[in-house]
Amino acid sequence: MRIEAIGPVFQVSNHNDALKYYKEVRGFKEDFQFGAYGGVSHGDACLHLCAHRIHQRPVGGVTAFVFCDEVDDYFQQIKKNGAVVKVEPAVQPYGMRDFIVLDPDGNHLTLGYEIGKAA
Repeated sequence: MRIEAIGPVFQVSNHNDALKYYKEVRGFKEDFQFGAYGGVSHGDACLHLCAHRIHQRPVGGVTAFVFCDEVDDYFQQIKKNGAVVKVEPAVQPYGMRDFIVLDPDGNHLTLGYEIGKAA
């Protein structure tokens, strides 16, 4: 077996609101929608947004780390669009430059790159 990609599932309170947020604020594009479940992507990174309660998971509380080639330009863009910033871009002691943003349901998305590997 060879793993080709991973799609974290963010539990959200309202699928349509979450979809709109990820498209308008975060700059993602819609990949698919199936009822209260759908996917968005930005480059090669994809997220699944789930508003159904089949698995009875709590809303929010999921964290995903997205590896990027830069973060500062994207950070400025989404901050201007109204993104809720938890941690501003900074060089971390673990060798990454990253930042953390929250979606309206409290899911965390960390975006960063390894120092020395910036584009």
